[in-house]
Amino acid sequence: MTNQIWIMTSAFDQLNLDQTIDKAKEIGVQGLDVCVFRKDGTRDDFVATHMDYDGFGPDQAKMILEKFNSAQLRISIGAFDNLIGGDPDARIKNQNHLLKLIRMAYLLGGDDNDVKVGTFVGYNHELGIQENGFEKNLEEYQRVFTPIINYAEDLGVTVLYENCPMEGWRSSGYTTTYNNLPGVLAARKIMYELIPSSNHGEIYDPSHDIWQQTDPISVISHTDMKRLKRIHVKSTRNNPCPYWGNMYPMQKVKAEWAEKVGIPFSTNEWDRHHYEATLPGFGLGDSMDWRKFVDILKEKGFSGPFEIENEAKLSKQTGKMGAIVQGCKAAVQNLAPLLYPLTDEGFVYPRQDVLPLKDFSRKDIKVATMADLGL
Repeated sequence: MTNQIWIMTSAFDQLNLDQTIDKAKEIGVQGLDVCVFRKDGTRDDFVATHMDYDGFGPDQAKMILEKFNSAQLRISIGAFDNLIGGDPDARIKNQNHLLKLIRMAYLLGGDDNDVKVGTFVGYNHELGIQENGFEKNLEEYQRVFTPIINYAEDLGVTVLYENCPMEGWRSSGYTTTYNNLPGVLAARKIMYELIPSSNHGEIYDPSHDIWQQTDPISVISHTDMKRLKRIHVKSTRNNPCPYWGNMYPMQKVKAEWAEKVGIPFSTNEWDRHHYEATLPGFGLGDSMDWRKFVDILKEKGFSGPFEIENEAKLSKQTGKMGAIVQGCKAAVQNLAPLLYPLTDEGFVYPRQDVLPLKDFSRKDIKVATMADLGL
């Protein structure tokens, strides 16, 4: 089966869903991972809300299925926030929002339509600063996510964790930049042991391992492929730093100190590690070998979509729609020879392989909260 290429809709936060679908058709992808962040959330980086989560019911699900089938596109949904740490009130809102997304995915057909729900786990630094803090975060994950995953399993929906450590999620005055539990493979392995259900897995983004000096090919060779459902397409250009080393983030120091001795220093929360976000094939060198990466995935039998997550400095970060679309098109063209069959027209995805989403006309269920699940 030919792997599809999708787009994560956070790149198109300037547009509504219909306009984003039009861009997807122009770019030539086969699906969208639709971002459905809380409108009152605390994040302001690479977020979008392309579906109404409060007014969503069976009628809205039917409309979405018809809209995506008309465009010959597949769909997943997601929102990525801290669910086990941070502000306690925001934490509960994030947990309850994830339950809303699981219900939405159920109404859209869930696993029967391959509609997954993407999320972060987050990290609790009040626990993390204690002795055995990492272990305590795993226990907190188990406490919070066991009822969530049970709820998803009952509805036939799979929840997927992305492996971004969210290195800029807290003030650069803190020394650590590990802010999302599934940021390393070791944590993900333990997470699946703590909650054995098959209804959770992962979205793997190789760029996050590249700047951590970790080989994504080695990570995939040790990954349980039954858990891997999506690949994020985002590149990294590493910029070695002789001052802070390549393992540790830049720290926040007094500007006059840094300027006097001529060293770089952290000027904002995301200005921590020594890399630049790129897209494969668009304007900059790339610190990973995409051909070898795709080869190991094929060897291991991965059949899911490759989702373009456009955060590139020369594309999404320009704020210009033309550059955003250009970057996505370049990523498609870069991946096409690795994923698509060769035809007289070049490397082209067989459109007949985009299966229509089924309308299961599922009965409505009430919106659940964590309190309903016993937490």
